[in-house]
Amino acid sequence: MSDSGSHRSEDDGRWTRLTDKQRACLDLLLERQTSKQIARRLDISKQAVDLRLTTARNVLGAANRDEAAIIYARLKQTYDRILYDPIILPQQRQLLPFDSSNGELPAPVPLPDSRSMTDSPTGSSSPFRDFRRHDHARVRRVWIMAAMLVGLALLILTGLAIAQALTRLISG
Repeated sequence: MSDSGSHRSEDDGRWTRLTDKQRACLDLLLERQTSKQIARRLDISKQAVDLRLTTARNVLGAANRDEAAIIYARLKQTYDRILYDPIILPQQRQLLPFDSSNGELPAPVPLPDSRSMTDSPTGSSSPFRDFRRHDHARVRRVWIMAAMLVGLALLILTGLAIAQALTRLISG
């Protein structure tokens, strides 16, 4: 047993000594890419790829590229697993107790109304949701009215400019 335990710790050391850049090169090596193809995919020089693969080969204790790919593939199956995040997992549903001794079915559980869900502050809503409130402060009302007047004035001036340009174009 101690032999398999030491082999496991040796693999741990190998995996942790590999850098992310070396792993990226080794991943492409597993796809049977050449150094030149790996360099193009990673947007680095061929010499940088060769250096990363040579260093990774030394870390893995491999004699050549093929052996490094085999060792890396074995280590990747063991250590490169996606771990789940418990926050993302759905909550377990709880079963309600059911007493069937009297033969009656339990009362149905009321579901939330869809209108109450849309009125919640956490839901996505319009940025103008507070615009139509009637309890704005006096200063805020003045600013709202001023913004509306400026917008109306810009709309009228734009319409007049378009009308003038069309008149000049037609009269020629």
